[in-house]
Amino acid sequence: MGSQSHPTPFKIFVGYDPREDIAYQVCRHSILKHSSIPVEIIPIVQSDLRKKALYWRERNPLESTEFSFTRFLTPSLADYQGWAMFVDCDFLYLSDIKELADLVDEKYAIMCVQHDYTPKETTKMDGAVQTVYPRKNWSSMVLYNCGHPKNRILTPDLVNTQTGAFLHRFQWLEDEEIGSVPFVWNFLEGHNKVVEGDSATYPKAIHYTRGGPWFEAWKHCEFADLWLNEMDEYLKKEKRKEPIEAITQV
Repeated sequence: MGSQSHPTPFKIFVGYDPREDIAYQVCRHSILKHSSIPVEIIPIVQSDLRKKALYWRERNPLESTEFSFTRFLTPSLADYQGWAMFVDCDFLYLSDIKELADLVDEKYAIMCVQHDYTPKETTKMDGAVQTVYPRKNWSSMVLYNCGHPKNRILTPDLVNTQTGAFLHRFQWLEDEEIGSVPFVWNFLEGHNKVVEGDSATYPKAIHYTRGGPWFEAWKHCEFADLWLNEMDEYLKKEKRKEPIEAITQV
């Protein structure tokens, strides 16, 4: 991809949870609003994957969302071809996704923001347990080189049977196969800070990882106004709520 043209839509798989439908809709809206390249936004809906026999693992109490594990099906859902992105639904995009797509480097199997992050809270969102583990939040926004030989290990069988540690810590890869993306593309609300006078620290994508303004308890979090304004814009634009499209990639 890099500085080349983008003849085919850039696939963006967004984690979907029925409890956070409005978060998905606003995330999608913000990507489309700013994008100067064709994108295909595909919600990863667990119930659809179960119907297609692509996902069958039992829900673990530590899973705070329905896409805790389904996210790792991204290369499979993209038919192990080209580059695709996975992102949690609790993101708000402030910049053109082309800038992020242009960062891809074929020498890497994946690329992500390599946070050094330990949350202070013991719960998040609507009371879900806040787990702490190495490489926390790395898997919340990942550029996947879907055709990379190492990513072919991410079959539905493996995603359904491997441990959370193996998957979220990218243990199928060597460290040098994981590329780095500037933190502003996964700017953690409540953790990352904007440095006054330094435009390079201003978020291009805000991640409301502790909980966003769509939850009553987080209506006054940092950058809440930006998300609420985007929601208002989305609701005005959409006269009726769009149905979630089922995933067609098998």
